[in-house]
Amino acid sequence: MDLPVSIVTKKLPHASPSITVYYPAVVHLQNANVQSRINHAIVSALNKLLVERDFYAPSLVELLANYEIKTNERGILSLNLIVYSFTGGAHGMTTVQSLTFDTKTGKQYTLKDLFKPNSNYEQKISAIISKKIKDWNIQLLEPFKGIRSDQDFYIADTSLVIYFQLYEIAPYAWGFPYFPIPILDLQDIVQPNSPLDRMMSFT
Repeated sequence: MDLPVSIVTKKLPHASPSITVYYPAVVHLQNANVQSRINHAIVSALNKLLVERDFYAPSLVELLANYEIKTNERGILSLNLIVYSFTGGAHGMTTVQSLTFDTKTGKQYTLKDLFKPNSNYEQKISAIISKKIKDWNIQLLEPFKGIRSDQDFYIADTSLVIYFQLYEIAPYAWGFPYFPIPILDLQDIVQPNSPLDRMMSFT
């Protein structure tokens, strides 16, 4: 059984007390190249988020970046980078980006990588989400047309969690719409030895 990887919290130096950036770094991996690959991907994604959330803008009033570890077992690391910024106006904005890695190879997974080729995973997941939107009576900005092929996701325990950014499908008051889907509900299309396959064997 693959043990969890060791993770430390790092802080980006900044002179302003209203700007705080915390991010994760993997340490003590046996393979230094894999460790470097994962950490480089994390920092690259974080920097992109910071740019998107006006880190370098003169109008920036406040910025807070943090992270959450969602899965750290069975050779899978799935985490969320969360960046909130305020530049004036009615409210600030938050962006969440999830990253999922194989901790033995350093491979970073996209949603497509989790499923068998030609499995129509987009249609199947979209149908599940459509039903949840109806069951939960979620207010939408426009009729739901389905997920993107690269839709945001993370893995938590035995669920694949699909989510949408602020304003992506729902008004701001609804926050981030999250849709946990039990991996077993998707088992017929899961790619063998993918993170979903490995987590499914836990059930």
